[in-house]
Amino acid sequence: MLKTGKDYLERLRDGRTVYIGRERVDDVTSHPAFAQAARSFAAFFDMKADPARREDMSYEEDGDRHSLYYLKARSKDDLARRSTAHRLLAEANYGLLGRSPDYVSSFITGMSLKPDFFGAYADNVGNYYRFMRDNDIFAAHAIVSPQSARDPTFYQQKNLPNPSCRVIREEDDGIVVHGMKMLATSAPVADEIWIGNILPLAPEAKAESITFAVPCNAPGLSLWSRKPFASQAQSEFDAPLTWRFDEPDAMVMFDNVKVPWERVFVHDDPQRSRALYIETAAHSYGNHHSNVRLQVKLQMLVGLASRIAQANGADQVPAVRETLGRLAALEALLEATVAGQIQAAEEWPTPGYLTFNRRMMYAALNWGVENYSAIIDTVRELCGGGVLQMPADLSMLDDEGLAETFHTYWRTPQMTALDRMKLFKLAWDMVGSELAGRHQQYEKFFPGASFIVRNHNYREAPWEKWHATVNDLLARTTQSTPTIAEPV
Repeated sequence: MLKTGKDYLERLRDGRTVYIGRERVDDVTSHPAFAQAARSFAAFFDMKADPARREDMSYEEDGDRHSLYYLKARSKDDLARRSTAHRLLAEANYGLLGRSPDYVSSFITGMSLKPDFFGAYADNVGNYYRFMRDNDIFAAHAIVSPQSARDPTFYQQKNLPNPSCRVIREEDDGIVVHGMKMLATSAPVADEIWIGNILPLAPEAKAESITFAVPCNAPGLSLWSRKPFASQAQSEFDAPLTWRFDEPDAMVMFDNVKVPWERVFVHDDPQRSRALYIETAAHSYGNHHSNVRLQVKLQMLVGLASRIAQANGADQVPAVRETLGRLAALEALLEATVAGQIQAAEEWPTPGYLTFNRRMMYAALNWGVENYSAIIDTVRELCGGGVLQMPADLSMLDDEGLAETFHTYWRTPQMTALDRMKLFKLAWDMVGSELAGRHQQYEKFFPGASFIVRNHNYREAPWEKWHATVNDLLARTTQSTPTIAEPV
């Protein structure tokens, strides 16, 4: 059943434990650090529930309407509908909300296409998919152990607890977990958290291989937020993106948290705990969303670069036009890769279901990891010193003399002083603010370190086919090869 923004905000007042330093946040919907992000996600739900967008945003199944990102694709048209919904939802936030409600939901939908992979927990996966679908759940995820856990022998030698989230005991009605997981983007304003392992685990790490889901207000669960940026923004004019789209990131701490057996999906199985993302359609469905979101974000960035060039009167300079053309070409390549994932769809992982082409999906992930920082640097170069020449804030307009000076000397033939200030405030929020720094780090590492992304591309490449091409060429040269025996 489709939820509205009001439904979503009411669910957030559930007694969850969120810390900013030592401050405990009582209500994320009203706290300056999270309120605007919560409202942005509320708008996400209202957009989906809008009757005018019914066909673009939802589908009918089991006698009810559901968010389109829960649709199990059986045709290229189904995949295209999913992709369009991701794009429309991302356009409303300019691609700045990376862990929006359609992200983890897509992972879970992809897993549900192959429930048998989960063995004894197969029914749990199907039931959790239906729970999320029927209740329009917003789930975050934390699927990496903390960096401090990389040397378990250190903790053994010091007789300290392992910091990784792990099972510390089993009980008749569930398991009890303790430790940390990273990094739960959007968790402070989500309904649920999926906990798992995207990186390979050692065979002996059975306790850490647990994969499960819990509500964000589960007893013993706390969310430790990074430094919020939104609460430092003076106004939407001064920090237009930080004001609305400071998507929170948090570490998840488990202090003897009980997880019912029906919310357990992998247990005592290190290999399966990681393989579930690759051997089901989870990665394909979830990361197609990421590709689409990045494309939307890139389109905004390319448009911003062009407007900056216009504001500076540089848009007719041949070298600047060449730079803008290169950005446009990069965007077109990403758009083509996104479209190709549908056109080259695979009947996988089970007969009757289609998924986005995995090779192209991973290629698009690698494209983002390699290019985002360079694109931001290009936008920064186009800005020049303009972003540093603007007055501190709008308060100078309250003084008649200062306002006259500003309107006279800060204007250019191409743009008024106030419009230039608005544009460069926006540009700074994408290239120089703390939010901008967070997004550079995010786009570089959200799918994993670069070597992990490239290993995905290596795994999916058709090496046998390519080797056969080379072997065919080698075979054709046999007749012209000298028949001199090789020395023994």
